[in-house]
Amino acid sequence: MRPYDPESLHIYDTTLRDGTQQEGLSLSVADKLAVARHLDDLGVGFIEGGWPGSNPKDAEFFRRAQTELNLRGAKLAAFGSTRRASKTAADDPQVAALREAGTPVVCLVAKSDRRHVERALRTTLAENLAMIRDTVEHLRAEGKRVFVDAEHFFDGYRVDEAYGLEVVRTAAEAGAEVVVLCDTNGGMLPTQIGDTVRAVLDASGARLGIHCHDDSGCAVANSLVAVQAGVTHVQGAANGYGERCGNANLFTVVAGLETKLATPVLPAGRLRELVRVSHAIDELTNSAPDTHRPYVGASAFAHKGGLHASAVKIDPDMYQHIDPAVVGNDMRMLVSELAGRATIELKGREFGLDLSDEKEALGRIVELVKEREASGFAYEAAEASFELLLRDEVYGPERYFTLDSWRVIVEQRPDGEVVSEATVKLETRGERHVSTAEGNGPVNALDKALREALAKAYPGLKAVDLTDFKVRILDGQEGSGAITRVLVETTDGQTRWDTIGVDENIIAASWQALQDAVTYGLRRQNEVPDPDAV
Repeated sequence: MRPYDPESLHIYDTTLRDGTQQEGLSLSVADKLAVARHLDDLGVGFIEGGWPGSNPKDAEFFRRAQTELNLRGAKLAAFGSTRRASKTAADDPQVAALREAGTPVVCLVAKSDRRHVERALRTTLAENLAMIRDTVEHLRAEGKRVFVDAEHFFDGYRVDEAYGLEVVRTAAEAGAEVVVLCDTNGGMLPTQIGDTVRAVLDASGARLGIHCHDDSGCAVANSLVAVQAGVTHVQGAANGYGERCGNANLFTVVAGLETKLATPVLPAGRLRELVRVSHAIDELTNSAPDTHRPYVGASAFAHKGGLHASAVKIDPDMYQHIDPAVVGNDMRMLVSELAGRATIELKGREFGLDLSDEKEALGRIVELVKEREASGFAYEAAEASFELLLRDEVYGPERYFTLDSWRVIVEQRPDGEVVSEATVKLETRGERHVSTAEGNGPVNALDKALREALAKAYPGLKAVDLTDFKVRILDGQEGSGAITRVLVETTDGQTRWDTIGVDENIIAASWQALQDAVTYGLRRQNEVPDPDAV
């Protein structure tokens, strides 16, 4: 493995500009500053902040960045276009905005497909080259490091190789440090990318970069192949954000470079921050993390099949392409109808339970899980419920209360308001408690009544809140009479856990999930079970 040198292979993030073109994604200036700090923490070399002069938000970002963004290692870049055909670079307001952004680096987008020059810019091929040369030379004279994004390069190269090469040569001769070949439409395949990069390198001698979109599902592969073919600058966006199908996921590219190509592109130890940074940026963009993302997803190292689990128990490397800890992730075992004894034993280890000598209990649990999964349970989505089941089968049931009854009433009042009222009757620690509560739905009312009934005996439940409730109707002969699966997410402010209930009646299924949620919360608080509860 070669030594780490951030200048030998640039890692250039374009989340704050290209990534924000994703449908439904919008960042405030404060959000953009926060994302930039996370990227800097990870060790990204260059962070593209946006397009100064194109909108007030980006103008404010660059203004605030000068005093509020104290980057430790990354260099901030401003993005913009070459001068207009009718102006000089020195007199073009757009170029002036790039000068005044206060960044050490400027990335210029330039047309490299003759069709775009003639039809979109409506100028001549020669004038487009002059626009590139003039703008690069001007910004270089102003002391800026200049990168040039050759837009639509691969599509244009297939139409007119000679002109594509002339764009690269012109930018490099004018002083562009890197000329970035862009698969703007995202339609290239790895072999096409590799062949073109090698040909352009041989013909131009310029330092080349790569910028890929994922419309053909190949953005990450194309980026890695381009590096193997000789590019020394890679652009992408956090978590693959971007217009249409997104940009190359820079986190996947970075992990691939470091773990597959033995090419260190982050400072030592920073790769372990990959999962944390990925999830933190998802939070800032208000995006639900994709659990199946390579390297960083919660399911990236999750094993479900019984055969897999048996092998993982012997040697995790037999079914994992890397050690998940390298990128800050963890191995997980999923419990389902596919589970075998090895799966259950490994899952127990995650809960801090040594089940290696519990052969009889493991056999019972395997059969019980298969039976329940067949009836509609899904324990891989409700690990708290599975941990309760596991402990009950190995160590015997532990209960905190005995239920007498519960009841839910839904009433529509004369003014049209619909109110749910629940009553819970239970016994705990020798006392009987009856609680009635109203809620904005039957489950909300039932949840309130249950916790109010237990509040005196277990005051710690005040910190426990239901945060999500999901219902799925499972296959049945009649839609309204089918089996209902309920998943409940609960938090105590420090962690979250998921529980499950299944029944023909949606309220009964909800009660099962709520009861497990409360029981798991009390276990977390180290409450002593009621020895008389059943």
